[in-house]
Amino acid sequence: MTTLRYLQGYPDHLQDQVRALLHAGRLGDHLAARYPERHAVQSDKALYAYTMELKQAYLRNAPGIDKVLYDAKLDVVKKALGLHTAISRVHGGRLKAKKEIRVASVFRQAPAAFLETIVVHELAHLKELDHNKAFYQLCEHMLPDYHQREFDLRVYLTWRDLAPPADAAGQEKE
Repeated sequence: MTTLRYLQGYPDHLQDQVRALLHAGRLGDHLAARYPERHAVQSDKALYAYTMELKQAYLRNAPGIDKVLYDAKLDVVKKALGLHTAISRVHGGRLKAKKEIRVASVFRQAPAAFLETIVVHELAHLKELDHNKAFYQLCEHMLPDYHQREFDLRVYLTWRDLAPPADAAGQEKE
């Protein structure tokens, strides 16, 4: 039985459905049919603008963001798809905090819905630091289908890791 590391917290019947699609070589096609739209957010500058647009729409009163970028060093294996950080520096006689959002570079080629899900998740951390009920309510406020997208994003990552080369050849895997 294939271990689905991104889906371990989900019920067995869902994992079995994903395994069946994976072993039949249809998981990539299923994801492509469900999320056909690609995004044009390829540069760090475009990612910053995209993130600020979402922030302006849903979190106007949240702290500002100083930097948003794709980060090739974020390791999906360590479950870091995106990071929010606050870097404090002494500037003159004052302490200045810079807020950054980093998105794993695998999302340059991912479907648009998955990039939006990661950005919404990291924006929610501006208001709620922990993954608690209020955090997920905020994510649902910004994306009403957040939980479904998060599950499908985990399925996408599973497909990227486990799809046989023949299945991955027809799809953009990177």
